[in-house]
Amino acid sequence: MNAARDPHAPHATSDLGRRVASRRALLRLSLEDVAERAGSTPGYIAYVEEQVPTPGIEFLVRLANALETTVQDLTGYTADLAAGRARAGYRARMEEIGEAECWELLDGHGVGRVAVEGRDGLMVIPVNYQVVDGDIVFMTAPDSSLARASASGAEVAFEEDRMDEAFSQGWSVLLVGPVRTVSEESEVRRIKDAVHSAPWAGNGRDTVVTLSPRRVTGRRIVVPGAPGTPSGSAD
Repeated sequence: MNAARDPHAPHATSDLGRRVASRRALLRLSLEDVAERAGSTPGYIAYVEEQVPTPGIEFLVRLANALETTVQDLTGYTADLAAGRARAGYRARMEEIGEAECWELLDGHGVGRVAVEGRDGLMVIPVNYQVVDGDIVFMTAPDSSLARASASGAEVAFEEDRMDEAFSQGWSVLLVGPVRTVSEESEVRRIKDAVHSAPWAGNGRDTVVTLSPRRVTGRRIVVPGAPGTPSGSAD
């Protein structure tokens, strides 16, 4: 399979297009892959991603199936609802994920959660993250709980996960270790040059904090017969 779209290609111009492009990138499918699965053409899949289409429900069902999701998720009907509403999968089981695969699942950058001691006790906050030289990098405000923790070298827990609502399966990766504030100018510049994007929350979050994990673990929910399940897992 080919990787996701060319970063220089036109941006999606509709909510549906953005969701289709994002889901395709997550699954690492090419336009040709999705077209073959949906019984369509690569040109029409590109049109859905880049224009303002009005496809019929029959095509939306095929497209959702091709992207291993639901029409509701593709059209944004569930965007403001909490994840995990689907029923448990038939004969689901939990499996441990090795450290090497945990790093692969983190995929270099994304959004996860950090558990840190705040002024009012333990708190969990969503954060943009970047993997740089084996550390997890966060950009935060200088007065944030994470920045205060890093000033003392406190230990925090960082978690990232993915859920497949259509098949009630998913994975979670947990990293635990001390955090520190990066203050040396050349190191700050090097890290910022490697960062994929600025924090979504904005507002002057330019303090660089790194987590050096001493423990990396992961777990996966496997549903026999679901897409992505290795052959033979149904036994």
